[in-house]
Amino acid sequence: MALPCSNARFAGLPAAMISISVNGERREFEAPLNCVELIARLDLGGKRVAIERNGEIVPRSQFPGQVLLDGDRLEIVVAVGGG
Repeated sequence: MALPCSNARFAGLPAAMISISVNGERREFEAPLNCVELIARLDLGGKRVAIERNGEIVPRSQFPGQVLLDGDRLEIVVAVGGG
């Protein structure tokens, strides 16, 4: 389910902590965030990553619109090149 990524929809609402699982590790954030923001928070910006959200692959084109919700389970894989 894709939700708009704009934080404007949260304007005037109290910040809500969310708790999500990333690769089996519970992480808490002070406000809802989308996949692009999560990647930045995890210092994975600029890397080739794949995200599975609650058992479904999230297409890269949908990263900005995928607002993460409390209780989401994510698996993030980072592509590693080499020879």
